[in-house]
Amino acid sequence: MMFSRSRVELKTPEQLRHMAAAGEILNEALQATLAAAAPGVTTGELNDVFAEVITSRGAKPNFLNYHGFPGYICASVNEEVVHGIPGERVLAQGDVLKIDGGCIIEGWHSDSARTRILGSSQEGTADPEDERLSAITEAAMWRGIAAFATAKSTGEIGEAIEDYVSSQPGKKLGILEDYVGHGIGSQMHMPPDVFNYATGFKGAKIRPGMALAIEPMLTRGGIETDVLEDDWTVVTSDGSRASQWEHSVARHAEGIWVLTAADGGAAELAPLGVTPVPLPAH
Repeated sequence: MMFSRSRVELKTPEQLRHMAAAGEILNEALQATLAAAAPGVTTGELNDVFAEVITSRGAKPNFLNYHGFPGYICASVNEEVVHGIPGERVLAQGDVLKIDGGCIIEGWHSDSARTRILGSSQEGTADPEDERLSAITEAAMWRGIAAFATAKSTGEIGEAIEDYVSSQPGKKLGILEDYVGHGIGSQMHMPPDVFNYATGFKGAKIRPGMALAIEPMLTRGGIETDVLEDDWTVVTSDGSRASQWEHSVARHAEGIWVLTAADGGAAELAPLGVTPVPLPAH
């Protein structure tokens, strides 16, 4: 069998700056949305918060009407992994909430996801195993981003993510295989696929101008999934809770820059020995 080698889009510095502008707005919108999340709030109300922020900043949504998707964000709760449709669901104390969103500036896309636990295990209002799940998923994402800084091919990103997850003490977590990261730029989803585990393949060669959405999805149980009758919401088959973290990251001639983090990823990457480099001004 021959594998097709779809062309990977390489961006100019100017195009990456548009992506960074979209990423800045997206980060602001996600922060506002997660801040509004609380017991008694509906996922539809969170969708409205997100929509208000990006609209007020002059950005366009890229999730809304994407293959018919009806929301500005994906809002997935507990055993829902990804692609949850925002609506009338009322959030409860202890829920594991995943918000995934994106927006467009000058035709260039951003995409990022965060997990928030409603409550705290220290206060007895959240499960410590859920907190562990989210913390390991987030840390695994940052290991993948750090690998992107020096990797020769995209396969090294998945290897770094899996190495970190498998090294953690305690109950083993599952890494979803059916849903992976992706290239991003003039479209939200583009080549190459970015796997969150070791595949045995090198993957696409990494070059300056490449932008990737790195997004590990982990579960407290198995990795089998089902899609609900709404044709969107992905849930774990065994009902185990899941976490998703995602950032859009650019590799340019001088280094990497996390397009959807306020500081380009500096605070989280410093302990990993990586210093992100801002995009060239001109």
